[in-house]
Amino acid sequence: MSILIVFSLLLVHMAKIVSAAPLPELCADMCALVGGAQFQTLVRRSRSLTEKILIAIPDAHKTSVYAEMLKLDSSENAQLGTMASMINFPAVPELNWERASLESSLIHTYERLQLDQALLNAVLTRLENTHGVADLTNNVRDLSFQISKMLRALPTDYVVQMTPSPVNLLLSGDFEVQVATHLTLLQLRSLGQDIRHFLRNLDSEPDSHLLA
Repeated sequence: MSILIVFSLLLVHMAKIVSAAPLPELCADMCALVGGAQFQTLVRRSRSLTEKILIAIPDAHKTSVYAEMLKLDSSENAQLGTMASMINFPAVPELNWERASLESSLIHTYERLQLDQALLNAVLTRLENTHGVADLTNNVRDLSFQISKMLRALPTDYVVQMTPSPVNLLLSGDFEVQVATHLTLLQLRSLGQDIRHFLRNLDSEPDSHLLA
């Protein structure tokens, strides 16, 4: 998915809503916005935070999940649906990244990050070793904030909710806490990989050095 495709999908979406505005004018305004220095700074900061999150996940998992059956790269991870149901782990919406508009992609990214931050907050108070997960939670929060800035830059009616809504996980014991942590980190890794690809396509210089 190239940045031109992202622009095109967004502009068609906007043209349907704002039929009075000519498409060339919308295109010029949106290309100027997304290609502008301020928006590109947000993109590169977000890319940097995404990489930090993806790099930190294996260590966070190693220090917080020690049940033998819960491995980060296990082929059995796809069979954890029953455990997820038992602890009331929330299902997440899917997004067709290839066809979604820029607005829809940013909203999906923001809401998924908010959910994962809430899940991390829920397990954080129950973990014996919190260091890795605490640092990860801070990076997820910071990435969510950068994405919210991108959303505010768009002509959208979407209302950004800065504080994640709490999740009600059923964590009756240590094993349930480990399952919740494991599922959260798996989910966050998958989301991070999607965000990495999405943001690279928004970057006007995708091979440049990322911002610290």
